[in-house]
Amino acid sequence: MSRAALLVLADGRFPAGGHAHSGGAEEAVKAGRITGAVDLADFCRGRLHTAGLVAAALAAAAAAGADPGELDAAADARTPSPALRAAARRLGRQLLRAARATWPDAGLDALAGKFPKGAHQPVVLGLTARAAGLEPRDAAYCAAYESVSGPASAVVRLLSLDPLEATAVLARMAAEVDALVDRAVVAGAAVPGEGVEVLPAASAPLLEIGAEAHAGWDARLFAS
Repeated sequence: MSRAALLVLADGRFPAGGHAHSGGAEEAVKAGRITGAVDLADFCRGRLHTAGLVAAALAAAAAAGADPGELDAAADARTPSPALRAAARRLGRQLLRAARATWPDAGLDALAGKFPKGAHQPVVLGLTARAAGLEPRDAAYCAAYESVSGPASAVVRLLSLDPLEATAVLARMAAEVDALVDRAVVAGAAVPGEGVEVLPAASAPLLEIGAEAHAGWDARLFAS
């Protein structure tokens, strides 16, 4: 296992398309739910414990060797919003393209053949981590961190928030991310033996509603 590979995969400059997505922050800013660092912290915490937990568990399960087709169906079932499902598949397609160029792997090739229009991003992330020689815990950390770092970066642009304040928000969540990853890894490890029903299904209805509203905007800075 190479920890350097983890740094490459988690780097915001890795060409996986995440920079074009706000994780719901753009809609929340327009709706007045995020106006500064305090609101950002609340938003990120809510996202971490819902969408972030689900994504981390899916990624851990994929990295642990669970069937990617079953995981993708489980991700669909846990994503009621058509707009979010479409965004997850776009991100998965872009991540898979970057992953196959970076860590050539038969498992990634098979996934591309099975899902030509893109699998859900956390599933691709888990298989990418596996191809890079990383562990399920590493995949879970990437997914959990992405769930909060994306909105934080977006809000810096949307509100001209001080980047130091946004980074401090993320730093103060470190212990919560650690605890959440522990839960995600346990759930992911259980999937091969017990099925996808053991995966968390934490919901965030306001994120789903906001995503549908955002998808209908004529002008927007971020894709989701």
